[in-house]
Amino acid sequence: VLGLEQVGRHDNFFELGGHSLLVITVIEQLRQRGLQADVRTVFNALSLVALAESVRQQTPQASFVVPPSKIDGSGRITPDLLPLASLEQTEIDTLVAAAREGAVGIQDIYPLGPLQEGVLFHHLLGGEGDAYLLRSVLRFDDLQCLQAFLVALEQVMARHDILRTSIHWESLRAPVQVVHRSVTLPVHEIVLDPRRAPLEQLMQRVDPRCMRIDLRRAPLLHAHIASDIQGEAQWLVLLLHHIVCDHVTLQLLLEEVQIVLRGDAAALSEPLQYRNFISVIRDASAGDHEAYFRAQLSDIHESTAPYGVLDVQGTGAEVTEISVTVPDVLSTTLHHRARALGITPAAVFHLAWAQVLAALCDQNTVVFGTVLSGRLQMTGASSNVMGVFVNTLPVRIDVANTTARQAALDTQATLIELLEHEQAPLVVAQRCSAIDPRLPLFTSVLNYRHGQGDSEGLAAHGAHVVRSEERANYPIVVSVDSAGEAFSISMQCAEGINAEELASRLLQATARLCEALSDTVPRPLQELRLVASLDSRQRQQALLATTRAYPRDGLIHHVFQEQVRA
Repeated sequence: VLGLEQVGRHDNFFELGGHSLLVITVIEQLRQRGLQADVRTVFNALSLVALAESVRQQTPQASFVVPPSKIDGSGRITPDLLPLASLEQTEIDTLVAAAREGAVGIQDIYPLGPLQEGVLFHHLLGGEGDAYLLRSVLRFDDLQCLQAFLVALEQVMARHDILRTSIHWESLRAPVQVVHRSVTLPVHEIVLDPRRAPLEQLMQRVDPRCMRIDLRRAPLLHAHIASDIQGEAQWLVLLLHHIVCDHVTLQLLLEEVQIVLRGDAAALSEPLQYRNFISVIRDASAGDHEAYFRAQLSDIHESTAPYGVLDVQGTGAEVTEISVTVPDVLSTTLHHRARALGITPAAVFHLAWAQVLAALCDQNTVVFGTVLSGRLQMTGASSNVMGVFVNTLPVRIDVANTTARQAALDTQATLIELLEHEQAPLVVAQRCSAIDPRLPLFTSVLNYRHGQGDSEGLAAHGAHVVRSEERANYPIVVSVDSAGEAFSISMQCAEGINAEELASRLLQATARLCEALSDTVPRPLQELRLVASLDSRQRQQALLATTRAYPRDGLIHHVFQEQVRA
């Protein structure tokens, strides 16, 4: 699993480079050998010996059986053929009428997952662009390489139901997704201006901030191609909608394309379908989720909203994005401190971001969104299932009356506990706080991601990933990318928020936290915040300094009326 030649019995999984996505692999490998372990067991095991003892003590439970689709493509689709969807015949007939090939072209119909429902909500808010369009730019050595890639991509699309899915909500009691038996990849050709750089033009012409994809027409994956005027190079911009694809799915898609290009398509295992995931989460009880979040959030009365920005319905149109590399020395120190405490680097970054928010909002308890892989509670080889699994849920961190060391341990424990609720609907979590339901619980999100993918493997086939990006509707999105021992931070901020300054603040908080974690004498966490709190107060005062001179010889509402008439 870790790719190491030798592992000792007393080694710690996370100290050797393990992370949450690899936990899925560990659990699956155990399952294949007739053993069972849950997520909490793997995270809490301090060594391989401890994990082995915990696994032996567990009692195997009956696996959840996913009801198979009964649609055979031979005739009319009726409600009894849809075990996962509750649709009336008139609703089914509406979906069939919208399908390009009618009933024979429909493979399955089932509900949306929790995150899909949230994404659809923001999509229906309208606007010129769509915050949930993922964009990936690739450059190819020549036309032959591009054509081979597109052929391989269509082969991969034929394997996975989610890549042949459309979303429907009109004239339905609840939205559903329809899986089509076959789809054709939409390819749009762009003619480049020879006087301008190709990448600059492509980023402008294929811009999610001013483009939308019709969710009712599968596939929700579009290809935009262009020829480099100056040579043989070819360009491809893939647009994928987040309602069917997340960051991990994009990586899996490119990995499978690479395998097909290599001529090893026959070696690909039978793919698990996204419908299995939908079936599992529909069977889960919402009561446990609500009890957990009520215990976490019932005493939260104030939004954690840096700079007072409360709009979480953005489209990503006016977002500023910057990326910084965490200095090598700090990255190394962070790994050492985390390993010494038996926690993950993700816990350190979450606590550091909590420190930043505490300073900006002048709060002792902060709440922000954390992005969860969404795959840990699945049975089977869920790490290789394509679809949208990620979920954003609130994490609460208290920064008062505790030491840096204890806060780090508590943050790790909170994140592990949250994993057991990784597919809870965000709306369930939000209503468990004491905040006015018209206001957001949080306005910033931290996404800790593990670097994956084999770009060198694609390069062997003349394909080069130039850049990949995704946006969200929150005013502040922090992405921490982990690649081996290195870290990088990407900061996306809404208009008026200084992304560069926030990234710098996070680096400072991380460095101070690592320093405090190395102290032999426990250091109060609030000591790390004093200077930052003072700086943030001065900055907030500057932002809120809106007092202006106005005529003093009349009433204020008369001045207002004059401005309106002007």
